[in-house]
Amino acid sequence: ISQVLFGETFEIIEKDKERSWIRLTFDGYEGHIDNKQFVKISEDNFLKLKNEKNYFSGEIIDFITNEKNELTTIPLGSRLPSYNNCKLQINSNTFSYQGTFLSEKKSKKEIAQTAFTYLNTPFLWGGKTPFGIDCSGLTQMVYKLCGHALLRDAKEQATQGEVLSFIEESEPGDLAFFDNDEGEIIHTGIVLENNYIIHCNGRVRIDRIDSSGIYNVDTKRHTHKLRVMKQLF
Repeated sequence: ISQVLFGETFEIIEKDKERSWIRLTFDGYEGHIDNKQFVKISEDNFLKLKNEKNYFSGEIIDFITNEKNELTTIPLGSRLPSYNNCKLQINSNTFSYQGTFLSEKKSKKEIAQTAFTYLNTPFLWGGKTPFGIDCSGLTQMVYKLCGHALLRDAKEQATQGEVLSFIEESEPGDLAFFDNDEGEIIHTGIVLENNYIIHCNGRVRIDRIDSSGIYNVDTKRHTHKLRVMKQLF
């Protein structure tokens, strides 16, 4: 249902022999994770990481090295715990990271520009990386890389921010949400200039947006029905 990227923290709610039910710190999302895919940290360390400044990896794919010079690959948007002077710390283990990092809040215009990094990424249900992503994973990760927090699912993200009355009020970087015939919000995307939108539908793509919804530039038809547009800042 989602992905836990390198460096993300969570609380264990329940645990059995093979997997744990967890709640992510960043967005409160819950799900199962294999017990072999995480390491435990102390509560004091957890609280320290929760309150410290966030640093995220800024390349589509990069790597960290441990003290034995062994490589671990990390995707764009991975958190760098306790990052300082190209070093990061997990328990007693120190890792080196020489790549680009992101740590500052960016303007709304930079949100649209950051979204282009994911262009043509294939759709993956629950995905959050440039190797596979879903519609709300795209909006969440782009905002995250720009220093702003979104919830995980489109219907949850639609509860954030201020409603825009007309599409003409929207600016590049604002969010648009789309519903199905039952009125349930099922899709989202990031508004671009000149009535374009970047969203994930089969792949991350750029289409037109109007008062009816998303107009697919390839098939020449509307694919999603507009429900609401939101401005988060």
